[in-house]
Amino acid sequence: MSNPRRMLVKGHGTGNDFLLTADPMGAQPLSAEEIQDLTDRHTGLGADGIIRAVRREQVSEPIPGGSRAEWFMDYRNADGSLAEMCGNGIRVFTAFLIREGLLTLADGDSTLIATRAGQVTVRREAEDFAVDLGPWSAPGGAQALAEGFDVEVDVAGFETPRRGLRLALPNPHTVVALADAEELERADLGLAPQVDPVPPHGSNVELVLPLGEQSIDLLDDEGAVVGSESVGVVQMRVHERGVGETLSCGTGAGAAALAMYHWFGQGAPQTWYVLVPGGRLRVTIGEQDHVELAGPAELVAEISLI
Repeated sequence: MSNPRRMLVKGHGTGNDFLLTADPMGAQPLSAEEIQDLTDRHTGLGADGIIRAVRREQVSEPIPGGSRAEWFMDYRNADGSLAEMCGNGIRVFTAFLIREGLLTLADGDSTLIATRAGQVTVRREAEDFAVDLGPWSAPGGAQALAEGFDVEVDVAGFETPRRGLRLALPNPHTVVALADAEELERADLGLAPQVDPVPPHGSNVELVLPLGEQSIDLLDDEGAVVGSESVGVVQMRVHERGVGETLSCGTGAGAAALAMYHWFGQGAPQTWYVLVPGGRLRVTIGEQDHVELAGPAELVAEISLI
């Protein structure tokens, strides 16, 4: 590699894995070729993407809406392409900043992180982190939400195209509902699903299987049961643009929950548990088109390049 002294940390959020590096002054950018080499799972270290921690004042590209955050999350997909944001990645990024002594965050406290999607709020929940993904939108507008779809998606392993609903969080997503577990297993997400009309900036594609509702206990600060809540449950597989099939996708989980919320109709749960191959994520649909994503962030290795 071009910089043998670069230190990396490997981490993941529900199996969505990343290589992270601290570059406070923004003096050590990585080229697309270097990123591809590092993230290769056979000849490199293996990851779905690379995240670089840069002080926000050292970043030349504008932050939408401005930002008061100290740190900027420079996230690149495994193919070296830029990504607006990453719901799993930003939780791992926050854990990385804490580990490196670049951020202090007590349980229950929040911090601001600058991303290409704008300023994002992250709250610590013991070993987990909750992220306000910010306002979402439907590229197809109110009509698409009312009809439940606005594109067709051709998935390898399926004989006919399926209808999909586009959602932006702000990463572009297309959510497709399936009828049963056999369909979900049969889909070949090693090949990129084809979306028609073709999205101008590509699209992550989420295949989702509704699993109904369940009741969960609500606990107070001392662990006593104080009530119950009805939550929705959905199973998901995802193909990420620039990466391929991944074990999880944070903003994709948000898109899956939003699609289910609108397909469900009146009385839909506000909270959804999204089951991905790498674990479980919690999505809460809030007011003013905001969505919160909560889940674990694990750092597993420190790597010195030779």
